Amino acid sequence: MILTIGISLIGLFRSPRIIDMCLFRPYHFLRKGQYDTMILSGFVHADVGHLLFNMFTFYFFAFPMERFIGTIPFLILYFFGLVISHTCTWYKQRNNPGYASLGASGAISAVLFAYIVYFPTRSLFIFPIPIPIPAFLFAIGFVGYSYWASIQARGRINHDAHLCGAISGLIFVAMTDPGAFSRLFA
Repeated sequence: MILTIGISLIGLFRSPRIIDMCLFRPYHFLRKGQYDTMILSGFVHADVGHLLFNMFTFYFFAFPMERFIGTIPFLILYFFGLVISHTCTWYKQRNNPGYASLGASGAISAVLFAYIVYFPTRSLFIFPIPIPIPAFLFAIGFVGYSYWASIQARGRINHDAHLCGAISGLIFVAMTDPGAFSRLFA
């Protein structure tokens, strides 16, 4: 979290070249061998609002998940979510030379959805809505909205990363703790 905040702020306010170097450009990923950007792009953000939203979400879900599953499994979950979400983005945008993506949204979605599997009855709050939403209902709404928004393909938000990150969090739990899903529906 500290590393992401630090790199993002330096890139935003001191050296924009850092952000440019870290951008994940699917068109160039294989063509120019920009493999490192699949990871590096997860440490930079487009603006302060993007950074704050991701770090706010990270703070409330990543630390409890790390305590629950352990540090090494948590790091695997986080980077698995980052790589899978970028792989989906690459697949969809691989022939679009003008497309670029950055941010930790896919990895954070993976963490959030793993959290929801383990704690489905907890309530989540969506800023600025002050009404608690059961985690499983939030998950359904999040997936539905992300799918719809990815089809619309408007704006600067990579909804494919959100959707694929969420799916990767579910896959991670299924691979590392298959019993979690049976407990979820028990």
